[in-house]
Amino acid sequence: MLRHLLVLVGMVVPLLIQGERLWAAENVTSAASSLPADAISFDVQIRPILKAHCWHCHGEEEERQGTLDTRLVRLLLSGGDSGPAIVPGRHDESLLYQRIAAGEMPPGEKKLSPADVQLIARWIDQGALPSSAEPAALAPGSLFSDAERLHWSFQPIRRPPLPPVTRPDLVATPIDAFLLAELEKQGLSFGPLADRATLMRRLHFDLTGLPPTPAEIEAFVADPAPDAYDQLVERLLASPAYGERWGRHWLDVAGYADSDGYSEKDAERKWAYRYRDYVIRALNNDKPWNEFLVEQLAGDELLAPPYANLSPQQADCLIATGLLRMGPDGTSDSDVDQPTARNEVLADTIKIVSTALLGLSVGCAQCHDHRYDPIRQADYYRLRAIFEPAYDCQKWLTPAARLVSLWPDDVRELAAAVEAGLANLNKQRTAELDALVAETFARELAKLPAEIQPAARAARDTPTDQRTDDQQQLIKQYPFLNVDRGSVYLYLPDRLNGFTNKWDQLLAAASARRPADDLVQCLTEPTSPPPVTRLFYRGDFNQPRQELAPGELSILPANDCTIAVDDPTLPTTGRRLAYARHLTNGRHPLVARVLVNRFWMQHFGRGLVATVADFGMLGEAPSHPALLDWLADDFMRAGWRLKRWHRQVVLSTAYRQSSQRREELDAVDPDNLLLGRMHVRRLEAEVIRDALLAASGQLSNRMFGPSVSVMPDEVGQIVVGVDTRDSAGRPSGRFVSLGEDEFRRSIYVCVRRTMPLGMLESFDAPLMTPNCSKRAQSTVAPQSLLMMNSDFVVQSALTMAERVAAEVGADPAAQVRRAWLLAFAQQPSSAQQAAGTSFLQEQAKLLADQPQPGRVALAHFCQALVSSNGFLYVD
Repeated sequence: MLRHLLVLVGMVVPLLIQGERLWAAENVTSAASSLPADAISFDVQIRPILKAHCWHCHGEEEERQGTLDTRLVRLLLSGGDSGPAIVPGRHDESLLYQRIAAGEMPPGEKKLSPADVQLIARWIDQGALPSSAEPAALAPGSLFSDAERLHWSFQPIRRPPLPPVTRPDLVATPIDAFLLAELEKQGLSFGPLADRATLMRRLHFDLTGLPPTPAEIEAFVADPAPDAYDQLVERLLASPAYGERWGRHWLDVAGYADSDGYSEKDAERKWAYRYRDYVIRALNNDKPWNEFLVEQLAGDELLAPPYANLSPQQADCLIATGLLRMGPDGTSDSDVDQPTARNEVLADTIKIVSTALLGLSVGCAQCHDHRYDPIRQADYYRLRAIFEPAYDCQKWLTPAARLVSLWPDDVRELAAAVEAGLANLNKQRTAELDALVAETFARELAKLPAEIQPAARAARDTPTDQRTDDQQQLIKQYPFLNVDRGSVYLYLPDRLNGFTNKWDQLLAAASARRPADDLVQCLTEPTSPPPVTRLFYRGDFNQPRQELAPGELSILPANDCTIAVDDPTLPTTGRRLAYARHLTNGRHPLVARVLVNRFWMQHFGRGLVATVADFGMLGEAPSHPALLDWLADDFMRAGWRLKRWHRQVVLSTAYRQSSQRREELDAVDPDNLLLGRMHVRRLEAEVIRDALLAASGQLSNRMFGPSVSVMPDEVGQIVVGVDTRDSAGRPSGRFVSLGEDEFRRSIYVCVRRTMPLGMLESFDAPLMTPNCSKRAQSTVAPQSLLMMNSDFVVQSALTMAERVAAEVGADPAAQVRRAWLLAFAQQPSSAQQAAGTSFLQEQAKLLADQPQPGRVALAHFCQALVSSNGFLYVD
């Protein structure tokens, strides 16, 4: 395969690259045809090493260290001040090898690995040949090799034909044809289908994130209709829980958080929840993803300022831009360095967008050309120019200043009238209080000897910093002379209590008439001229260099990407809107591939491209490239509808397979890359908590609204609850009940960056710094300890036991069956039934001296079930 690639790379006709000259024909080296089978390719193997370690000093800058340029083979041969860098055929005489082998180059701590050093030595000994033609001249900066331009993810998405298979009866959807064809090449096939109970539990968790109820399980298992599974799919796709489940996946990528992060102050974002609710609604309504993405990148540019009297659909466009407000933002904190914080907001926003939609680590090009991927530093700042009109670092808006009110005109008028009334009441209150102060002063002054009174009055009326020594002595001798609004209560405690009560009631009644705030945390552009975007030398915003216009990555086809600096047809610059429409025009090589690959990962536990946020040169190649392109093309052709895409997947034979391992499959494909069986997957942190609430019967189905608060408990563990600590962080001892909110789904629990919920943190809930493209899947001892000792788990098990007893009574055998069904969505085997019944009976005997020993034994049994792999994993 490598040999074919090398020949292909060597024979490709050089392309015209923006900013570079056509490659000169006289410099073409047709060496590829004479390369041995084990030949090392300069473009594929050597060039990336030099780019990562050498180009920064010897290639990218206008002034190169020692005048050495390491970007081309012929430049290495010509060398620099010290002479030729390489001697073909003799690595030990090559200065390049000598310096890197001795650890003298590159400078600093980061050195080439021994394997890289030996690879360069072998390439030199093989003749140090270029892979293809080399240009006659180079501009400063990096150039793209054939291998980079031909990288699979940068190629247009093309719809491949369905491959032929020998078992067409196993093809339930086109997906099966692609997977089965690869299995058959290895003499394999799909595994047996999962039983109905297993399949139902898998489907419920995949589409809704919740377990099926016992009634649903029993009805589905007993349903003889041939389309029973199809109907189950439709019911789950129509469930409101679907948007909550798949909304959580997107919120990971968006970096959703209910706090600013950045510093320890971690200010709360009171209105962030509106973006979360928008995502859930959009997915439940099956909003086409091209519209979904355009709204999130440029929803404000679809509207006309000043964003007043918006319809619900227009309001959603504004709310959707919350995607661009999700990164950490410390600019409301006066203690942080503002220029640094502002630039980091922009950097994090670019990272969120690029990892979510491009599957590339664009941020690595902020300081220099990307060391591994064909992304120039100028590309990074062209992307920055797309967002900079809304994030102008010179005319910065704090998070509070970016809030937009959704009040219609009539509500605004009512609020203005109420506020005017409140201002008038406060004026009256102040006047009455001042009268009390004057009355008190006059009364106290009258108690002084007449001859002192004029001097005392003058001392009081004189500003503090202008008083004479005699006046200061009078004030010290007669403290009442300082009577004011804050101290008058010392002289008139009874009257002040009545005064306070009267005005508190009047002001509270007036305030109650004010409409509730209705704000949106969004991104909008000011009407002022857009700022000029400049490349920062080595990423330092204090060293701006050349001006750059907004644009796409240079490695991608740019013929259909036109982003005006300032669109004259719009009240905004239109940059984000143009870019969003470019990304979703159906011709972009990355967006649809990245999306469907991430969707696939959520169903199968692994993407067709395992590195879901790295489609670059170091990312893994797709296991099924034709299937990936077919899925991406089909997704776009069918209107970017995710629910239709789900049907293609969950109705396939591949998805409905058992997870049981088979010797013949493990012998050929031990990692199950060919999908000859279903992967066993652990439930995510939020799903575990929600499943516990569902099994115990406590789960609230209330949707939307402000996030449920979190707080540290007495040992510092972050739990759901109202934080009643004082300003110094000391516990107040007060308890505030959350009522039903305590048992809402985890997607509605506050995501405080500095206070991750303990129950979720142990099971790898991501920290949004700034977002999460792929969750970790650890198996560590603290997870088991949490399931054994957590107050939440213990209480959930006890409530589950009470539910079981209420539903089936005191019979141990019936209790085992019901608890097993609640925990695992299937009936126990006869051996499991017997073991469970025996456990309950033995535990009840051991607990005979306690009140309700049978109930306690049942709680222990329920906790054992929910702590087991059968509960925590889905197969």
